[in-house]
This record gives sequence, C-alpha cells and structure tokens, in this order.
Amino acid sequence: MKTESNPHKTQTILKDFPEMMEDYLIELEIRNYSLNTIKTYKSILDNFYRFLKDEGTLDDNISRSFKKYIRHLKREKKVSQNYIYLVTIVIKKFFEFHKMDHLKDIKTPKRAKSLPKSLNEDEVKKLIDAVHAIGNSKQQKFTKTRDKLILSLLYSTGLRVSELVSLKVNDIDLKDRTIRIRGKGNKDRIVLFDQKTKKLIKDYLHERIHESEYLLVNRFGKPLTARYVQITIKNYAKKAGIKKKVTPHILRHSFATHLLKNGVDIRAIQQLLGHSNLSTTQIYTSVDMVTLKNLYDKAKLL
Repeated sequence: MKTESNPHKTQTILKDFPEMMEDYLIELEIRNYSLNTIKTYKSILDNFYRFLKDEGTLDDNISRSFKKYIRHLKREKKVSQNYIYLVTIVIKKFFEFHKMDHLKDIKTPKRAKSLPKSLNEDEVKKLIDAVHAIGNSKQQKFTKTRDKLILSLLYSTGLRVSELVSLKVNDIDLKDRTIRIRGKGNKDRIVLFDQKTKKLIKDYLHERIHESEYLLVNRFGKPLTARYVQITIKNYAKKAGIKKKVTPHILRHSFATHLLKNGVDIRAIQQLLGHSNLSTTQIYTSVDMVTLKNLYDKAKLL
C-alpha cells in the first residue's frame, strides 16, 4: 500500500503501519533478500511499531518520534552503535518505499569499525579434522562426509551460509571446479573450489541415498537450514577445542584473510566474495598484521 508524498495524518500512519510493513516485507522477498535479512528487518520494524503504540501517538513530525525511539534504544536498551545504524537504515528504507520523506532530515550514523574475526590455518584444519570424531555407522559416515563438505565449501569458496544451503547440484561444475552462485541482489558470480573439495563433493553425492536438486540435505532428503549449519559448526569448534566464536561468516572471513595473506589481489578477492564495492573488501587489508609486519621488516628501511 504505497502512499503519496503529500501530508499524511500521523494517526493514519500508526493505524496502517502493520499493513505497510507487510507490503514492504513482501517487496524484500521479491527482491530476493535472504530469509535472515527479512527476519531482521521485520524485528526492527515490529519494535519500532510497538514503541509508537506504547507512546500512544505519533508526533506531528514523524522524525521527532524516530529521534525519541533512538534515544530510547540508547538509554534504555543500551544497544550498540552498529544496531543504531541498522535501525536507521531499515526504518528510512521503509518510509522511502512508501514514498514518504518524513525522515529525510535524519542522518545515518556511522558504523563502529571493527576488524572481522578469523581463524588461522591451523584452527581451520582442527575444525575440519573434528568431523572424524563421530561414529562409523552408515548414517554417521554420510553425516561425516556431508559435514566435512560443509566446512570445506565455506572455507574454500567464501560462500555466505544462505548461499551454501541454497546450492543446487546443477550449480556445480566438477570438471572446472566452479560453482555458479546467485548472491545478494540477484547478482550471479562464479566461485572456485580446490581438488580436496571436489573429491568430497563426489564422495558425498555417491553416499547420499535421497535424490534432491539441492546439494546439502538431511537424513530425510530435505535441504539443510542456515540455522542447522550454524549449530553444526559451533559443535565442531567445541570438539576441536577452539575457544574463539566460530560461525559460517568467520569461515568466510578466514577465506578472504588467508587469500590476502598468500598474495591474492584484493580485486580478485572482491570478485570471489561477491562484494559490489571494493571498499567492503578492503577491510581485510587491515586484518593480518603479522604478515604486514613481516613484509615491513623485509623492506629494510633506513
């Protein structure tokens, strides 16, 4: 339910907010936003709507109501700067979608910069080796092959977890060792995988008993969920004795960091990760200070 940019009674906005939100979330689905992203946007909009209802009314100037909400988040909820950034982005986009310029005077705050966490090469090896700790029944052998493939794919390709669980068998070219990925914003890209991962894919497809267009399935032949993959990785990290928090995204960071460390050009890494802007990828140039220090020392400055 899009509205025109002419003045809109604030009470009507409050009354129509749920329907407006539903229209917006449907639009995100059409634009192929991930389920996790849509869930996050919905939560942010739900919280904002509840705040407005608790207030009992909207200010004549909606931007004042929004500023009140931001103060509430900072003082009462003690949320992070990055969460404030996300809330601002989501709610501004929401009103822009409905062609309302009520928040045009609201400036988007800066994000708090933090370097992406990553595992070192030894930790990645320990994580993958931890898969062997489970039993040797037929089902357990299948699970081991599949889970090892999950870890190897995430690390050797830099896939997002949403991209991983959406992989279809026909997306994979074993001969060329490439995978066609439909990423954010419906943009296609090609990622590479190594010979070890190629063998794992072949072994896994040979062992699985259920036919499915999706590559990764559970014991009932249903596609895996992102949540399942997250929990699986967390459990293997615990078995491996890794104290760091380990997530699918950490493996993606590790992939990029290790490529950079081994001399791969930043623009090639950008392409493999599917980043639209090089500036997003350039954060990895600040990560590996050990490598940077070694290169600096080799320069032998006066």
